[in-house]
Amino acid sequence: MSSFKNSATETVKTVVYALLIAGIFRSFFFQPFFIPSSSMKDTLLIGDFLFVNKMSYGYSKYSCPFAFMCPVSGRILDKAPERGDVVVFEHPTQHRAFVKRLVGLPGDKIQMKDSVLFINGEEAKQTPDGVFVETFEGQGRAGNTPRCSNPAPGLGGQCIKEKFIETFPDGHAHSILNIGETRVDNTSVFTVPAGQYFFLGDNRDNSADSRVAQPVGVGFVPEEFLLGRVDRVMFSAAGKSLLFFWTWRLDRFYEKIN
Repeated sequence: MSSFKNSATETVKTVVYALLIAGIFRSFFFQPFFIPSSSMKDTLLIGDFLFVNKMSYGYSKYSCPFAFMCPVSGRILDKAPERGDVVVFEHPTQHRAFVKRLVGLPGDKIQMKDSVLFINGEEAKQTPDGVFVETFEGQGRAGNTPRCSNPAPGLGGQCIKEKFIETFPDGHAHSILNIGETRVDNTSVFTVPAGQYFFLGDNRDNSADSRVAQPVGVGFVPEEFLLGRVDRVMFSAAGKSLLFFWTWRLDRFYEKIN
């Protein structure tokens, strides 16, 4: 009996230590993140698996799995993000993780005019880059079908979106998609408050980002809600589970994110 108790105690200790190590690793180094939505296509696809670099911007109470575990005020070891970074952050009111591209820094003036982004009055030029084509079918765990530029492709048909290379005034370039005219293609001027940031999805017509006020959209995001930067896709699967090996996208393994 004593041997059994000792064995059980050691097992419990091992599990506790493993959980503590995993919690520390997740809180301060890299946090796994699974892409559930289409708002960052074609940079990130539904089913992409990432590690969020939590060392990139420093830490706040939201860096921990539960905020009460890190009772800090503001940020520590703070480092400002750069325009163009793909960032994972906690939604200020929904309190779940989102991933978007950072376009507006504190003090910036951001506006959309006819689907074109303007930063402090300067156009982020869009260069046509062909089309993004995917199968019109249920995607990911939710099984939602994608939105398309071409009308009613039908299940199994080709879903097409216009593709552009967007270049910020500072030279940062990345891919974006356009589906068609939406209510957020033209906006008033957003002035980003001090200590906050403005985000857009690369799939511009299918993203409830900073153009849309909270709680439905992202609105302005205070710096303490930033969790970290995403640099690469580690793994990707087009099915409802990463275990469905026949749906793996081998060409996306360890792909660098621009």
